[in-house]
Amino acid sequence: MTISTELEAKILRFYHVEKWRCGTIARQLHVHRGTVQRVLAQAGLPRVGGVQRPSQIELFLPFIHDTLKKFPSLTASRLYAMVRERGYKGGPDHFRHLISLHRPRPPAEAYLRLRTLPGEQSQVDWAHFGHLQIGRASRPLMAFVMVLSWSRQIWLKFFLDARMDSFLLGHVGAFEAWGGSARVLLYDNLKSAVLERQGDAIRFNPQLLEFASHYRFEPRPVAVRRGNEKGRVERAIRFVRSSFFAARKFTDIDDLNAQAAQWCATVAADRPCPDEPDITVREAFEREKGSLLALPDNPFECDLQEPASVGKTPYVRFDLNDYTVPSAYVRRTLTVRADPHRVRILDGADVVAEHMRSYDRGQQVENPAHIDELVQRKRAARQHRGLDHLAHAAPASRALMLRAAEVGGNIGNITTQLLRLLDCYGALELQAAIEETLASDAAPHPNPVREALERRRIARQAPPPVSLNLPEHIRSKDAVVTPHRLEIYDQLTGGHDDDKHD
Repeated sequence: MTISTELEAKILRFYHVEKWRCGTIARQLHVHRGTVQRVLAQAGLPRVGGVQRPSQIELFLPFIHDTLKKFPSLTASRLYAMVRERGYKGGPDHFRHLISLHRPRPPAEAYLRLRTLPGEQSQVDWAHFGHLQIGRASRPLMAFVMVLSWSRQIWLKFFLDARMDSFLLGHVGAFEAWGGSARVLLYDNLKSAVLERQGDAIRFNPQLLEFASHYRFEPRPVAVRRGNEKGRVERAIRFVRSSFFAARKFTDIDDLNAQAAQWCATVAADRPCPDEPDITVREAFEREKGSLLALPDNPFECDLQEPASVGKTPYVRFDLNDYTVPSAYVRRTLTVRADPHRVRILDGADVVAEHMRSYDRGQQVENPAHIDELVQRKRAARQHRGLDHLAHAAPASRALMLRAAEVGGNIGNITTQLLRLLDCYGALELQAAIEETLASDAAPHPNPVREALERRRIARQAPPPVSLNLPEHIRSKDAVVTPHRLEIYDQLTGGHDDDKHD
């Protein structure tokens, strides 16, 4: 608990001048007794009044000091067990409290103020700003922050993830806004920059190395547990939280980024430059701008790219949502390339589908042309299967179909009707009826075939046909039911009904 200097002075005065006990001071000043004792211990003055009893630990203090000097991080519980074996009789809680007073404190580390040359260094980091609810999806709101170390110019852009493509897009946005890049970019040991680190041995993310090679800057991670080395971006993030994001209202992430760009160009740029208090950040940046590295003519391709398998349905799953592809690409592996606003699906170098990106969850993002094409393929497939079935059952149907096609007949409708006639009359009768129709020069249509089938049925004195291809619930109505013998009901009633009526 931190107390004011005025309260410390009161505690010391009441104790040494008025001779109040610790308990009395604590009650009258409404503080904890331990706070009073801590103030007195820090003052280093001898206690006035009362005879202090010698502590049990005093005999073991030389051993404790020597052990803590050799092993400063040794726990109090382990040290308590050691002194217990040497004859200490006190309790563990009181011992732990005493050890906290005698444990050596590491000296406070002093830091030099880091100064950089104009255009020499930028510092980069992510910052988390809660979550956005988009439909059924909860997306993290991540802020990419880059600051020029000399002028303190800030670049701020928000993303709905912290993946590598967003990380690189944040760099590109800062470079294009500033018209150049610093020579050294300083990173914390985040996975987007450093995959593995063992002491001074660093394994960089290969995508970052490729990106740095394209823009010709040096990626440099800070030392482990040395956050002061990137203090400029840490302070910039605190400034973003207090000056920009606090009580900020926005409709979507595009609106938020538009407001962030406006804030960077006005409020953030008009503040005093910390290293040059007589000028603003805007003026310092104009001086530093000429020292930045020039940008290459071709921008780096930052799109997210990953393979995607297409199953039985013409959809590709990407980032919690499904996107349609032409039905010809089912059962294949394609490539998804995505930027913050669109999703492209490629087969090799060919773009087979393109959609607006959805940040919802479980959505089916469809191109109506893909669905219509699948419907047409299914219809054509059903028609081809019907034609094959007819050709196998009644080979003469092929000649009938050819004649129908020559006069512009509806092949699908003819196929459907002939299949129904096949179910009703059978393959032999249908073959004979089609041959009769073809020989009579009648129109290539199911009606003459139906009339021929009826004439042949009447000539055979056969009953009217019944289609065998009926649904199960209809066919079950015609099932043969064997009735029970009525004598069973007489047995149930005991055979006394007739006697009662007499």
